[in-house]
Amino acid sequence: MVPELGIIEGFYGPMWSWAERRELMTRLQPHGYRFYWYAPKADRYLRRQWQLPHPPAQARDLADFARWCSDQGIAFGVGLSPFEVFNRFDGDARTALAAKLAFFESIGVSRLAVLFDDMQADTPDLALKQGEIMAWIQANTAISRFAVCPSYYSDDPVLDRVFGQRPQAYLEALGKALDPEVDVFWTGPEVCSKELSPGHLHRVGAALGRKPLLWDNYPVNDGDRMSRHLHLRGFTGRPAANAGLISGHAINPALQPTLSAIPAMTLADCYRLGPDYCYTQAFVTAAQEVLGSELANQLHGDLLSLEDAGLHRLSADRKATLHERYQASHHPAAREIVRWLEGAYQVTDEMVQTQ
Repeated sequence: MVPELGIIEGFYGPMWSWAERRELMTRLQPHGYRFYWYAPKADRYLRRQWQLPHPPAQARDLADFARWCSDQGIAFGVGLSPFEVFNRFDGDARTALAAKLAFFESIGVSRLAVLFDDMQADTPDLALKQGEIMAWIQANTAISRFAVCPSYYSDDPVLDRVFGQRPQAYLEALGKALDPEVDVFWTGPEVCSKELSPGHLHRVGAALGRKPLLWDNYPVNDGDRMSRHLHLRGFTGRPAANAGLISGHAINPALQPTLSAIPAMTLADCYRLGPDYCYTQAFVTAAQEVLGSELANQLHGDLLSLEDAGLHRLSADRKATLHERYQASHHPAAREIVRWLEGAYQVTDEMVQTQ
């Protein structure tokens, strides 16, 4: 059994082009990827300045991509982060939300995610207020498929340290406050979980009163530390038995769209093959499909440098050797590696704090 698979473009840092989004989904759709959530942190009209309308050119691009997804049979969703709206859900907030919902409807959004992640959340009755906001949204739009990202979307205590102590029984309260048909994103025991076990998903599902929708933070590589590494290897720690315990599996991709396709393909194999899945062989097969045999073999041989060592631990000589090696190829994945070696994908703390 393979769950519904898709992309949640929810990373910090430089944004992709629309052509890159189309290319990624064209590669992944044959592997079972059926939905795409557009929610980059750098789109300020969805987050820090969500009350403002998208400029006309950006609105047209969004509408064009929504139409393209519809033509391809891909469900297109948008992730709206109404920044700290739960602290003042007043008339002005409702007016701004109504305008944003009307815009989403006009461009063909079929799924809407309301993302309460990565913002200060030490608010009394947090879950009840978020449930109230979602109920209002559902009553004021023709969009019929919804998801929520909780303020505390993982068991990871780092969220409490950064955004305030989570309320007691927050997940249980949120589950009761939400319509049963609303999906709830969950990243697992950690923000970037090494393993997602059936036992963990059983517990979270019981707390929420519904199967969680996985927001899988692999192969994402945003942030100051992670952006120094390329996440390329096949998925591990996602047993096929999870399929019946989740409402879907969305992966947050890496900053490099072409390279992201490689691990994404292995996730489909992980579910499809079950106990016969081999993550190393799945990587090789996916890399050959995306890159061709020669470049795939080259990438396989350089995994220790690109994924494990990372930019900060590469010597100047090793970095120069890799740069020359991949500069010789015109493949878009090779160009992504060259740009990464040149520091073009470095995500700073300032980006994370201001996007």
